[in-house]
Amino acid sequence: MEAAKSDFDPGLSNPDIAPVPAAQRDWKAVSFFSLWVGMAVNIPAYMIAASLVNGGMSWQQAMFTVLLGNLIVFIPMSLSGHAGTKYGIPFPVFARAAFGIYGAHIPALLRAIVACGWFGIQTWIGGAAIYTIILIFWPAAAELPAVLPAWMGVQLVQFACFMVFWAMNIWLIWKGINSIRILEHIAAPFLLLCGLGLLLWAYQQADGFGPMLEAKSQFKTSQEFWNLFWPSLTAMVGFWATLTLNISDFTRYASSQRAQVIGQLSGLPTTMTFFAFIGVAVTSATIIIFGEAIWDPVVLVRRFESPWLVLFSMVAVIIATISTNAAANVVGPANAFSNLLPAKIDFKRGGYITGIIGILMMPWKLIADPSGYIFTWLIGYSALLGPIIGIILVDYFLIRKTELDVADLYRRKGRYGRVNPRAITALIIGIIPNIPGFLAHVGLYSGEGFIVNLYNYAWFIGLAISSLVYYILMRNQRL
Repeated sequence: MEAAKSDFDPGLSNPDIAPVPAAQRDWKAVSFFSLWVGMAVNIPAYMIAASLVNGGMSWQQAMFTVLLGNLIVFIPMSLSGHAGTKYGIPFPVFARAAFGIYGAHIPALLRAIVACGWFGIQTWIGGAAIYTIILIFWPAAAELPAVLPAWMGVQLVQFACFMVFWAMNIWLIWKGINSIRILEHIAAPFLLLCGLGLLLWAYQQADGFGPMLEAKSQFKTSQEFWNLFWPSLTAMVGFWATLTLNISDFTRYASSQRAQVIGQLSGLPTTMTFFAFIGVAVTSATIIIFGEAIWDPVVLVRRFESPWLVLFSMVAVIIATISTNAAANVVGPANAFSNLLPAKIDFKRGGYITGIIGILMMPWKLIADPSGYIFTWLIGYSALLGPIIGIILVDYFLIRKTELDVADLYRRKGRYGRVNPRAITALIIGIIPNIPGFLAHVGLYSGEGFIVNLYNYAWFIGLAISSLVYYILMRNQRL
């Protein structure tokens, strides 16, 4: 039975974060499959498995790591999506059950800030594709003076291309969330065909995929393999740890639980693994074709002799990047900022705030160092998000047995209270063990040993500890 919106406190709801009526929940399995194809076909996904091979893994080991990581993350993803489908509520409202009406701002904003960083990174990649197109018709653009202050670390034309792609994303936000679903349906088959086309090109040009697919594992001992495998697996999970939290922002439109589960299972691990294989295979072929391993597909297509082929490839990169950005890095933070001040910030304004923060985070510096990208960025934020998803899932499935009072989720004086100190306590305790390892990786702590190595398992450690602590603190509470 749907709650009457007239019962909601006006300061806790607006049309964008109110429950989606059952009649409007029409996303089928194919919608979620298309959503994941559109999100998973992106430049970082292409490069991440190739970086594992470069670290010493065989291509089979790299593919196994990618597949396992995405199968693992699918489990909390589908579980977290259950509440969205059952009650039609977005993530910030879902988090109110565990953290309290105002306490929910903590997980929502943590997730939002991470998404703002990702928004900036993907926007920079899309801008780089536009910059490549500019160079086709105006090569002298690369020689123009920097103009911008040196501390920004970016050339004027590059920054202008970044802002053009940024404006494209802002336009999509202005069009609303339904435009994102339409984009994913259009982009999914096109992007899969582009991936297959690139794979076929590499195979033909190199008479096979090359030495990387022939090379064995470079590890001399099994311990060397595990030393790379575990942090890499954590990074794979961390790659989509953001979506494990706010997947209910999408499943609230699902027609059934089956639709969201089947759609996600068919779209997430399959597409990520397939596209990661394309990255490894094509990079392998570049060793034969160009005499060096070219990991970045944007750099690779600049080597194509036909300017029209380069142009088409860059258009494909732009479509792939905007489809990922719109769904993965706009919806979540837009809803989080809307939840912060529902009476003044709607979905569109929340999206505009996301875009502005994405610029201020200077994403070209976030991805300048590949090691920092995996060990500081991906694993670092997984240390924050693992505890949050653990708390929310324990609360929903074990404490409340999937039963929520929707009306009280929108009331200040309802059963969920303003802040749940037990959830905050469990969150802090789950984060603490990973702090020494994070500080060591950013150079602020010189220690080593067991306490630092825990960071390699950050998402798993945080989830396990916070889940257990929260369950112990809440199991005898009267709901």
